[in-house]
Amino acid sequence: MKKLVVLISGNGSNLQSILDACASGRINGSVAAVFSNKSTAWGLTRARDAGVPAHALAAGDFPDREAFDRQLMREIDAYAPDLVVLAGYMRILSSAFVAHYQDRLLNIHPSLLPKYPGLHTHRQALANGDAEHGTSVHFVTDELDGGPVILQARVPIFPDDNEDEVTARVQHQEHAIYPLVISWFVEGRLAMREGKAWLDNQPLPPQGYAYD
Repeated sequence: MKKLVVLISGNGSNLQSILDACASGRINGSVAAVFSNKSTAWGLTRARDAGVPAHALAAGDFPDREAFDRQLMREIDAYAPDLVVLAGYMRILSSAFVAHYQDRLLNIHPSLLPKYPGLHTHRQALANGDAEHGTSVHFVTDELDGGPVILQARVPIFPDDNEDEVTARVQHQEHAIYPLVISWFVEGRLAMREGKAWLDNQPLPPQGYAYD
């Protein structure tokens, strides 16, 4: 059974969807540990409630990002994960971290990449009058939110929507597609090769797998 390590910074709703998918067998794997850069992250409580080791590292305890990431890598590697999953992890990763977990590092980003990398994606979509928004699961590279997209889910934006409503609509889709993509990886169907995401030995298009 494949082992996952999940990195979080906050509430951990995507972590919960992953834990639930592992428990139900939709992911043929287990969460070996959860790490956060915030000791107050509610996701750590979710992990402990599921019997999963939960750890917090404070950036203030390290002289720079590289030192923080070196310690994080040491602690992650103690669990020998097959896949490292970013689930609302809000720190920019060092190049050394990305290289260390190359081809086995996933992220979910709340926009239809390449649109709106970075923060406040729902706010930007509303401010720009977008009729459609969504979320993307992608492999992680050195480019912020720029790795090859594996799967996207789209949601409508209605004229009277506020940010909370859009957030909830997007998160509902995130909780469906992230466990699915992770299951593809642990089953050996998904890989990153030649800078592209491949599913069932076929390269995926820039927008990822066509999924509705």
